[in-house]
Amino acid sequence: MREKLYKIIFEHDTPAGRSFDIWLITFVLISVIIVMLETVEAYAASFSKIFLYLEWFFTIIFTIELILRLYCSPKPFRYLFSFYGIVDVLAIIPTYISFLIPGAQSFLVIRSLRMLRIFRILKLHTYTRAGQILTDAMLASKAKIIVFLAVIISLVFIIGALMYLVEGKESGFTSLPKSVYWAIVTMTTVGYGDITPQSALGQIISSILMIIGYGVIAVPTGIISAEMAKGDYIKRCPHCDHRILETEASFCSKCGEKV
Repeated sequence: MREKLYKIIFEHDTPAGRSFDIWLITFVLISVIIVMLETVEAYAASFSKIFLYLEWFFTIIFTIELILRLYCSPKPFRYLFSFYGIVDVLAIIPTYISFLIPGAQSFLVIRSLRMLRIFRILKLHTYTRAGQILTDAMLASKAKIIVFLAVIISLVFIIGALMYLVEGKESGFTSLPKSVYWAIVTMTTVGYGDITPQSALGQIISSILMIIGYGVIAVPTGIISAEMAKGDYIKRCPHCDHRILETEASFCSKCGEKV
């Protein structure tokens, strides 16, 4: 019985295992939607009892699932303290402690993390090659990104200080931190509109900053994209996927296999 349960619960390659994961993810999705709807006053007032019954239904289902996982797992304590095990426990605890701490069930949105199991169903491990290229590109461009961020931080401080002197407290630039906040919002083209320059000089400066902002957004994207383009041509070992920096190498320096 334990072996059969293990194949259904942990092995997603079998039809029963895939069905189990699909039903589990469906329950997780519905339970998260219910938790979100409970925070809407109109729905909470009209369907409070239905939400309560459904919440306990899903909590009991997830509790039984956790017990079965621990029962059929060869190393139950190892699973319990793994990432998925901790998420499974956190997904049911808030409902039980809501007896002692009213409102604790709001933390049930952590159940959304359980949808990470969808990666097993879709077998997204086949895309690890592309993910590795992205990781390598980000690491390779780390120094350039740091320099870029340093320049941007310096620029927003300079522009913020300048606007503080030009506009002053009358226009809402009441302090240097507030002025720097305005510079960040303007440069990123977010434009909340809570602080706006009133003088002609201030408007000219803000216009220049907005134009700079369009270029600023494209810079990190271009840096990482260039490194990713390089990464597509990096030789990799077909056996262990190790990066082979020596272009003339005939054997992998990690596993020793011929490349």
